[in-house]
Amino acid sequence: MLTEPRRRAYLSAMQVVHWLPRAELPFAAPSRPELLLPLAPVEDIEFAVRPAAAASEAPATPQARSAERPKIEVPRPGNVAKPAAKPVEAEEPAAPPRPAPVPPPRFALQLLRAGSCLLLVELATGQPFQSRDPSYLLLKDMLRAAGLPDAPQIIGEPVRWPLLVRGNMDQGPEAARDFVQGFVQARLEEAPCSCLWLIGLPALRFAANAEGEAYYQTLKLEGLGDAWALPGLELLMDEPQRKADVWQAMRQLMARWKSVE
Repeated sequence: MLTEPRRRAYLSAMQVVHWLPRAELPFAAPSRPELLLPLAPVEDIEFAVRPAAAASEAPATPQARSAERPKIEVPRPGNVAKPAAKPVEAEEPAAPPRPAPVPPPRFALQLLRAGSCLLLVELATGQPFQSRDPSYLLLKDMLRAAGLPDAPQIIGEPVRWPLLVRGNMDQGPEAARDFVQGFVQARLEEAPCSCLWLIGLPALRFAANAEGEAYYQTLKLEGLGDAWALPGLELLMDEPQRKADVWQAMRQLMARWKSVE
């Protein structure tokens, strides 16, 4: 679609001084009133021009007039040549979106020793055990029922994850699993154990790479030996019916640590 300045440039290039569009043109300036007057017949114009020309010029040999007058084509929006379209270049395939970073897991685990057993216990509140905590009293009851000392030895500080609040270090699930397994394995090298108790879902996930379906089962772990999967202490207090499953599994495993004493 032509704008008025571009349209006038086209007409000036073709030496068209006066013109009248057949229909209203978009973006065109308003027509001058004198151009809208009816045109005089062509014969009258030729008659008025010829005597003036005859007075100033010598008679010339008459020439045959062409039957058709040359036509001047006025460029219209539809007739303007369009620039050749550029060949469509093969678009490079978009790079696949990067997966969103996995937020670091959050948990706290405490490692304890009771007789020949190591216990990796979830700290539901993130704080170390206190002597009158209900969860700690439940743990002491479980140790007495298993025939183990009910005053377990606390080994080191609790393992809290993530390790750093800020920084670029990878603290995703894989890094947490490597750290927990390496921590427990180092303690086993110092003093082996007959059975590793994994109490709570975080202990099960990051030491054995297992989920809650493995509760009450024994697991063979590379570098960690035999492990026993147990629900968390808080879960056992909230759902006391699980204690029967713990006791039933415990009766089948007691020979493991009693034979060592």
